[in-house]
Amino acid sequence: MIRRALGRTGYDISAVVYGGIVSMNDGQENSDRYVAWAVEQGVNYFDVAPSYGDAQEKLGNSLIPCRKDIYLACKTGQRMRREAEEEMKRSLTMLHTDYFDVYQMHGISSMEDVDRAFGPGGVMELMREMKEKGIARKIGITAHSEDAALKCLELYDFDTVLFPFNWHMFMAHGMGKRLLQTAKERGIGLLCMKSMIERAWMDEAEKQASGYPKSWCRPFDTGTQADLLTAAVKFAYSLGVDAVVPPGNFDHFSFAVKHCGEILAHPLDDMDRALLEAHLEKVKDHPFFGV
Repeated sequence: MIRRALGRTGYDISAVVYGGIVSMNDGQENSDRYVAWAVEQGVNYFDVAPSYGDAQEKLGNSLIPCRKDIYLACKTGQRMRREAEEEMKRSLTMLHTDYFDVYQMHGISSMEDVDRAFGPGGVMELMREMKEKGIARKIGITAHSEDAALKCLELYDFDTVLFPFNWHMFMAHGMGKRLLQTAKERGIGLLCMKSMIERAWMDEAEKQASGYPKSWCRPFDTGTQADLLTAAVKFAYSLGVDAVVPPGNFDHFSFAVKHCGEILAHPLDDMDRALLEAHLEKVKDHPFFGV
């Protein structure tokens, strides 16, 4: 597994991240198997959140043998300090650790989120304190709103950003372009979610029938759409992201791990771009987020 610098953090992380949703709802035995395989392949960055069902419990148990050898990122979806502190303590306990390598303010989606987080009694009070005490060695944000993410970076010099730098949204709407520029100028670590996503689900029935019910949006199929999937990941890396977080199922995670070396050795070219542009005509008017 190729490793790359995560911005200015000093961390050299695997180019593919293990998203905790892979461990969610699949039982402890499967989580143990997934994690052991990932570590064997050289994956050293694991990301989880309290909102991911039983993922903290399952992933935490799976990581016990290798905690000192990996980077562990966690999140808080709370906007106020009091609730976030309670959540953080539970996360530390469930993940069998006394520190996080990265702790992230999760799911920033509006200016109201930003105002609450940075206001009196907001979660940023806790984030700063955690970093000063070493409980969170680095702190970051995850967001789906570019404007809200940029406002966060204006208010605090975060170490990392996790954002959907997705081929569809970037090519059709330029989503993420300003954030990329700001983060690169400041050496902020760039983590990419939804690199493998095609579009939103049409409805819940499509989602359940897909075989990928843990994915928030519809991912490219690892079999019938492998060429598009590969081109989409190449697109994300071409933007300058440090690592990608595949959708929350083992099929997509293992596909990314197995093909990462080839993808990085053969970056996005005209044929890949043409493939994505042709497919964009089919999906550009379809919602990207939803269901």
